[in-house]
Amino acid sequence: MAADMGGSLESFHFAFGDTDAYVICEIPDDESAAAIAMAVASSGTGSMETVKLLTPDQVDKARGINTGYQPPG
Repeated sequence: MAADMGGSLESFHFAFGDTDAYVICEIPDDESAAAIAMAVASSGTGSMETVKLLTPDQVDKARGINTGYQPPG
C-alpha cells in the first residue's frame, strides 16, 4: 500500500505486548499517510497509531524558530 501511494516500506517488526507490530513507512505527504490510516482503520480488522517522525535537519530548523514562549512565574 505504501508503494501504491508513492512511498516505501522501510521496516516491519513484530513485538510482544499491547502492540503486535511496528511498521515504518516513508510516505510522500501527510494526506497520503492519512488516507492509508483511514483505510486500515475503516477495515475493522486492526487498529493503528500514526506518528510523524522528524529528521535531524527538521529538528535543527525548529530549534532556530523563536516562539516567544515565556514559562509561567
